[in-house]
Amino acid sequence: MARALLCSASLAAALQAPRAPNAPRATQPRVATLDAPRVVVPDDGSPMRPPIATPWDETKESLKEQFGFSSEHLAEYDKVTDDDLADAYEMMQLCRQFENACAQSYMQGSIRGFMHLDNGQETIPALVADALTPKDIKYSYYREHTHALASGVSPDKIMAELFAKDGGTCRGTGGSMHIFDVDTHFQGGWALVAEQFPYAAGAARSIMLDRHLGLTTAKADGGDDDRLTIVFCGEGGSQNGRLAETLNAAAKEKLPLLILCIDNGRAINTFTPDVAQNSEVWRAGAHYGVPGAKVDGTNLEDTLRTGRAVVDYVRETSSPAILQVHTYRLQGHSPADPEHERGRKAEKKWARAEADPLKIFEATERLDAALMDARKKKASAVVKDAVTFAKASPPPPRELAKELEFPDPADTDYNLQKEPADSAALTKASVDPEALKACEGRIAELQAQAKDPGLNIGDALNLAILEEMVRDPRTTIHAEDLQAGSSYDIPRMTQQTFGALRAADEIIDEGHFLGKALGEGMNGYRPIVELMNANFGIYGMAELSSAGNTYATTGGQFKMPMTVVGAGGTAPNQALGAEHSQPFHAYVMGIPGLKICTAATPEGAYGLCKAMIRDDGPGILFTPVKLMKDEKVPVDVGTCLQLNKAHLMRTASDASVA
Repeated sequence: MARALLCSASLAAALQAPRAPNAPRATQPRVATLDAPRVVVPDDGSPMRPPIATPWDETKESLKEQFGFSSEHLAEYDKVTDDDLADAYEMMQLCRQFENACAQSYMQGSIRGFMHLDNGQETIPALVADALTPKDIKYSYYREHTHALASGVSPDKIMAELFAKDGGTCRGTGGSMHIFDVDTHFQGGWALVAEQFPYAAGAARSIMLDRHLGLTTAKADGGDDDRLTIVFCGEGGSQNGRLAETLNAAAKEKLPLLILCIDNGRAINTFTPDVAQNSEVWRAGAHYGVPGAKVDGTNLEDTLRTGRAVVDYVRETSSPAILQVHTYRLQGHSPADPEHERGRKAEKKWARAEADPLKIFEATERLDAALMDARKKKASAVVKDAVTFAKASPPPPRELAKELEFPDPADTDYNLQKEPADSAALTKASVDPEALKACEGRIAELQAQAKDPGLNIGDALNLAILEEMVRDPRTTIHAEDLQAGSSYDIPRMTQQTFGALRAADEIIDEGHFLGKALGEGMNGYRPIVELMNANFGIYGMAELSSAGNTYATTGGQFKMPMTVVGAGGTAPNQALGAEHSQPFHAYVMGIPGLKICTAATPEGAYGLCKAMIRDDGPGILFTPVKLMKDEKVPVDVGTCLQLNKAHLMRTASDASVA
């Protein structure tokens, strides 16, 4: 899309001339970021981006090209009513005043730790409140207060969470970076940059799984399920490889996933074009056939129009898209970050005067001044009440830490758990009868072998997994080389029986499919992840850590029934090399919330695996490489072992103990 290019000198001069508080808004220089990625601010030599223009008429042409919209379809988005604008303006005011109250409370010592404010980016929560529903699944990053507000999460509970109080969304266990709310499907608040991408893909898969099992029916098929998953990210974090992996998965599996990139030009404090060859994230999906759009986030009306069109596309086609919103962040990265402004003073001074979306909208005079004043006062009252609530809320009780250790007590007997009541009906509706018959034949064969001559560890695990996937249709599995049975036949016949949604053959990146499993686990499923070699889990340390922390961090709102199985270690006469023989258990032992087991026998592998799959928390089952295919011993079929009990294999000599 052709745009006029303004010389850097004249633009820099324009940036140095902020308006008087009540002066008419000056004409802004308009330059596309891709065409002119930086200008230099004269007083300190620091870089910044020029603003952009995305006039609706031009954006419509881009939407036609990218999304295949017709002119008639796009005409439906031309008009944004005064009522909608008033609601959007109120949401923007709520977000601005909420963040200002957070800043003040932080300076007063009521909020501690890391906190990241969203001032200047309020058109994005305005769009969220306008276009999304409580049933849509939302994944955000650490700058998420306003996203939660716009999703319908209680302002009182959000503020109390920031105050680390028991009345918070997560009972004070999450804090500023970890807002979760099960009722509105607001699923974080994640602290590690870009980790939320595969989680959101897994959540989008859960929508598809619901439809596959017949729990819901897609709107396109005559039902009422038009849910989507949205994942928020920054243009800096979008340079992370997790985005490419997620785009690949979303396109390959046709997931209803909206990637909303908040482009404020700063990766923490670094000027993003200094480290990114191309910041045009909306074009990143081209390689995968994923369409994208970009809009000026200082323009409320255009943000709503474009956002509505893109959201509707994801809903109606049940397929992925990218929306990039060009904004300016009016605050530093975090009040806890000394940052020294790093050349940001001039940029923030200009942006507060010329790129504040609230000031820009007010200057359009689209709404009556008295109406805007009333909406502003309404938002102010909500924020005041939220602070009052947070101050009055008690701190979490001491015993909460123990309560949130595990969803299931360590001594749970999983043999007493009943099969889900709808298991047979869901299996009948979703599994091909011939495939199920073949699977049941494999199960019967292994069960017979379990008595005589016995099973090896690989077959014992395969039997446990097939039994549990038949028993509970909400059980899924992810693995590399899954169709071929991986290295030890652990996932053998899973995809051939249950299909590619429940049994996913994955790209060679454990972090990616561990992340997808996490997203499924938060949304009603019991994912199993088979690691071809346990040491490959090093690629997924961030995801394993978050899986272990989820139950506690969310104040017990979200369980994480995820089972990770992998063969590891080394053995005599096996040249496995350094990357295949590390003691991976040493990496994960310090992760809170993980139940970690090891099985040295087929019976132990079988019983522990079944118990772990039924457990509502995350667990890792280690098995020894040397014994995976060798020794066959009898296995007590149908029995779950307790996860907190050890089996005495051999008594050590007194000399060894000493």
